[in-house]
Amino acid sequence: MCCDGAVTTNSAPAPDPLALQAVAVHVATTAASLVARRRAEVLGDHGGSVRTKSSDTDPVTLADTESEQLIRAELMRLRPLDSILGEEEGGSATAHGLRWVIDPIDGTVNFLYGLPFYAVSVAVQLEGRTLAGAVVEVVSGRVFAAALGCGATLDGERLRCNSVQQARLALVATGFGYQADRRRSQGVVLASLLPKVRDVRRVGSAALDLCAVAAGWVDAFYEHGLSPWDWAAGSLIAAEAGATVRLPPAMAMGTAGELTFAAGPGVATELLTLIETAWSGPMP
Repeated sequence: MCCDGAVTTNSAPAPDPLALQAVAVHVATTAASLVARRRAEVLGDHGGSVRTKSSDTDPVTLADTESEQLIRAELMRLRPLDSILGEEEGGSATAHGLRWVIDPIDGTVNFLYGLPFYAVSVAVQLEGRTLAGAVVEVVSGRVFAAALGCGATLDGERLRCNSVQQARLALVATGFGYQADRRRSQGVVLASLLPKVRDVRRVGSAALDLCAVAAGWVDAFYEHGLSPWDWAAGSLIAAEAGATVRLPPAMAMGTAGELTFAAGPGVATELLTLIETAWSGPMP
């Protein structure tokens, strides 16, 4: 293991999770600085620098595009033999070899409206399993990071998820897709779950929700239909903080019925049962 946090290149003969974590932190913080600078330029701009993708409520800004381009350039410089999968420009359609999975702005709607809950997420996977990752919250500058088998940190301090033991006492985070039919199905699940837990939060960034599980700010997070760039970094951070994590297949690109789930181990089984019972059929 490389423990000095140095940024390394492809010269290492075998993947070193801590060295890969250093790369993830470097490129994510660099991109977060760009996103912060670009924020003022898109304030209130729902026109020229904003387009949509899956629906007319699913925006992409110029800052998303520039952030991903910057991350790709840095990864090509530092890790030229690795493949890249990004939310905006796509990429590797296989899970073989080292693959960087990037979300240039997770929480673009928050970014667009000025809500301070959006982040840059960068992770690296081997055969579909995340080895290292970083999530940088742009406004606060907080850096969540993890390396497989080495624990998870927030600004260098070790993280540990909560030890709540009953679903009725759990604070649960969730999110929703952009298509109306999918939201309708997700609403059915939420309506079933809400009376059985302490309360529910919807922040608008799956990456930050998963980090919140790691930090103990919420007890659990679930969402159906996420893509790898949504969960690749945050799920490792939650798992390395002790959470029980369930993920979609590595190549499930927003498959509607696939569940992303993370919770403290004391409440994970009960919550997962409640969610799966509420979800009784195919989700659009």
